[in-house]
Amino acid sequence: MSLFGTSSGFGTGGTGVFGSTTTDSHNPMKDVEVTSPPDDSISCLAFSPPTMPGNFLIGGSWANDVRCWEVQDNGQTVPKAQQMHTGPVLDACWSDDGSKVFTASCDKTAKMWDLNSNQAMQIAQHDGPIKAIHWIKAPNYSCIMTGSWDKTLKFWDTRSPNPMMSLQMPERCYCADVVYPMAVVATAERGLIVYQLENQPSEFRRIDSPLKHQHRCVAIFKDKQNKPTGFALGSIEGRVAIHYINPPNPAKDNFTFKCHRSNGTNTTTPQDIYAVNAISFHPVHGTLATVGSDGRFSFWDKDARTKLKTSEQLDQPITACCFNHNGNIFAYASSYDWSKGHEYYNPQKKNYIFLRNAAEELKPRNKK
Repeated sequence: MSLFGTSSGFGTGGTGVFGSTTTDSHNPMKDVEVTSPPDDSISCLAFSPPTMPGNFLIGGSWANDVRCWEVQDNGQTVPKAQQMHTGPVLDACWSDDGSKVFTASCDKTAKMWDLNSNQAMQIAQHDGPIKAIHWIKAPNYSCIMTGSWDKTLKFWDTRSPNPMMSLQMPERCYCADVVYPMAVVATAERGLIVYQLENQPSEFRRIDSPLKHQHRCVAIFKDKQNKPTGFALGSIEGRVAIHYINPPNPAKDNFTFKCHRSNGTNTTTPQDIYAVNAISFHPVHGTLATVGSDGRFSFWDKDARTKLKTSEQLDQPITACCFNHNGNIFAYASSYDWSKGHEYYNPQKKNYIFLRNAAEELKPRNKK
């Protein structure tokens, strides 16, 4: 049996000097550790698409590199290759056929990494760091979308040095997501723009932010017909908004919830509030995972409006997460996010990527 189909003995606790299990605060959930993790904070994680046999994971980091691992059925991870930028890698994504990986960097370029030849070439250029990169596969075109701190959203066909299209945004791009035919971009100053991608990309709607604090992460969700219908938006103030594009009853259907905060709703002690660093939707169940600066991941059912699980606390923030294509594996990265400034940076601390069996824990509460 494979690790991600059953609970096998992988990644179970370390043994102390006297034979008792040590409390391991870097991996309190006893999940599988990915071998050879990056040497600096991990900015992004992405699993290979369903078109590829097996599971491959890519991770980008502030050490200017992007790495690729093969995740075997028994839980072993095998480092396969890596590529470099000349600045921190802020985002990465796959092409739909799994043959290419696209990376976005603070060096103001995006690259296309051909995994078969292990060659990387520049395919995009901005006037500022590129914060978000996404592959768009439409019936009549394919392209790469890049969102930058230069306040533009650009679309590239990977063969030309000039973009197919460049759209001006009111502010710097902080995060974005694409599920064809929809894209959503969240910017500085709490900007929120939805784009439609049919025929060619165009601005569809600007939305007043449902959150009062800086946007940190965004993820599109689908309806029962597998069509993109809304998005979850996370902020630095331990809160997520669930927002439908065209809900029957906006006042009732759209809502926000608190997460990644200390000591629950106990009002007697001041509450520590942490950033929501990443949101990822389960590809089968439509439930979601959030990860935060508090060093925890949580699983949620947005339809039943309930929390399904919260992890034990890791000894450093969780900076990125993703599910593999069938939702059996949840990957999350533990590394410093600078949320408490340079005083809390410890260069001795290692960075980790963990893999967890996600098949059961993300099932909705009451499956209709």
